[in-house]
Amino acid sequence: MKNFLFSLIIIGFYALLANAQQQYKVGLIGFYNLENLFDTINQPDVNDEDFTPQGSYRYTPKVYSDKLSKLEQVLAELGTDHSPDGISVLGVAEIENRSVLEDLVNMPKIQNRHYQIVHFDSKDLRGIDVALLYNPRYFKVRNSESLLVPIYNDDSTGHRYTRDVLFVSGEYMGEPMHIFVNHWPSRRGGEEASNHLRELGASVCKKVIDSLMAISPNTKVIVMGDLNDNPTNTSITKVLNAKRKKEDVAPGGLYNPWIDLYKKGIGTLAWNDSWSLFDQVIISSAFLNKEQQGVFFKEAVVFKRNYMLQQTGRFKGYPMRAYVGSIYMGGYSDHFPTYVVLLKSIK
Repeated sequence: MKNFLFSLIIIGFYALLANAQQQYKVGLIGFYNLENLFDTINQPDVNDEDFTPQGSYRYTPKVYSDKLSKLEQVLAELGTDHSPDGISVLGVAEIENRSVLEDLVNMPKIQNRHYQIVHFDSKDLRGIDVALLYNPRYFKVRNSESLLVPIYNDDSTGHRYTRDVLFVSGEYMGEPMHIFVNHWPSRRGGEEASNHLRELGASVCKKVIDSLMAISPNTKVIVMGDLNDNPTNTSITKVLNAKRKKEDVAPGGLYNPWIDLYKKGIGTLAWNDSWSLFDQVIISSAFLNKEQQGVFFKEAVVFKRNYMLQQTGRFKGYPMRAYVGSIYMGGYSDHFPTYVVLLKSIK
């Protein structure tokens, strides 16, 4: 009987020890297309006339304030199922300038996270940029730059400007990490006809990634954005060479956790009764080794709540967008945000 009780004590001790060894710090890195977050000011060098009080969208200070409050609500809840701190690093697209992000991060529901901003003005024809928001408790920026996507006009008159790729390097939860924030060219003119433009966007990232991996294949890299392509398109599967299965990812290669979700019919935006998953967060092989000390990948999440959905009509269940045509609908965005859950052992 004594031996039996002793055995139970030993088993209990090792069970407690195992649980103690499985404590992790949670970090969340994501992306969100904010659907035309403009200010109300007509800037002479920006194609923003529609987004002014006198413009076709009747974009008044009241509309702008409401838009900010809607995005604030999403950001306040984004990722809180996994961490009370919410999202710690967030790439964003379709923002006009830095000032709109300053207004957003100072909204009352999220201002205590003290989000910092990395942003460069691009020469995009629509006047929109990408940017990175980050919680300085999780991420420290060491370097950032804007990478030009080399698209040229058909008549050889020079560059055809689109959103630059934002490249940010720093330490995430104490580890070196490199992040690319993208908003690749749209499918205007047709998917096939515009495919080469998104492949160019992917190649800008891949060139830098290859240089980083040549130094060390254990480099931690994240490629995120509104890619205007699904996880199965060639810009991702061929140019980035991002793999569907972890076991197929070579050292220094990329893993795309969104392919299986997409094949199940899960998406981030809808059009003509079909879901696409353009908003992705792709990670390098170094995140896949749980046995090594450091940050590793757990899961990928498409974030949505009922209030973010169109509740009635033909588009019921779609993302509840801010505008339909020139009519303000009071929605959030025509995209759902996405994020990856990362863990780091604290034992």
